[in-house]
Amino acid sequence: MSFFQRRRSQQDLDAFLPETISPDAPFCAVGDLHGRIDLLERIEKVILRTSPGLPTVFVGDYIDRGEHSADVLRMLASGAETGDQPVICLMGNHEEMCLNFIDAPCGPATAWLRHGGLQTLASFGIGGVSPTSAEAALTEARDALVDAMGPDLLAWLRARPLSWQSGNVAVTHAGADPTRAISAQSSGSLLWGHPGFANHARKDGVWVIHGHVVHEHAGHRDGRIWVDTGAYATGRLSGVHVLPGELRFFSS
Repeated sequence: MSFFQRRRSQQDLDAFLPETISPDAPFCAVGDLHGRIDLLERIEKVILRTSPGLPTVFVGDYIDRGEHSADVLRMLASGAETGDQPVICLMGNHEEMCLNFIDAPCGPATAWLRHGGLQTLASFGIGGVSPTSAEAALTEARDALVDAMGPDLLAWLRARPLSWQSGNVAVTHAGADPTRAISAQSSGSLLWGHPGFANHARKDGVWVIHGHVVHEHAGHRDGRIWVDTGAYATGRLSGVHVLPGELRFFSS
């Protein structure tokens, strides 16, 4: 153990200059939505105007906190992962919490209700429940949510991938373990973050775009590209247009 932070080599620093970004093809990535259908509609117009035809990857956390989670899910699920305007939607930790509640509505999964789940239930027309409700009420709320979502939307939500990659640029919800290949990550690191992600640059040259942690502005440093600008509270949904050797940030 040392009192002094080791100086990174120039080689390490040069590994993550913007000109080293090399996706297989240009694409866009968009930050956490948290129930803001109005911002999703605005950002769609921005992307269609500035980046028509390019794949758009959403980093997860579509639900909770904001008031229109149901509308956000339905709009995203209507997109296609192939075609003229591909849309790829990753899993976020809030989607995982929601699915945990659906699978086991009593016990630890009630934590979802304290982290925005009540707003999501309300967006589907479900109320009268709290984290301290009796098991019968929690089960009834779960059943009502499953009915309101319908089998197609629920299947879509369960099928969300944990990561997406193009060339040397990966997209995840919450970052990644910097010591492991993207394909070898645990779901915990991808959905909830890893303690080494913010402080240790990757050695494989892979850039990681992520949300999960709110920043005042979207930006990049040492191979990390953050796009969560707290849309549900700030009214600003951010994203990045990734091109070979270039990052162009945009917002709603």
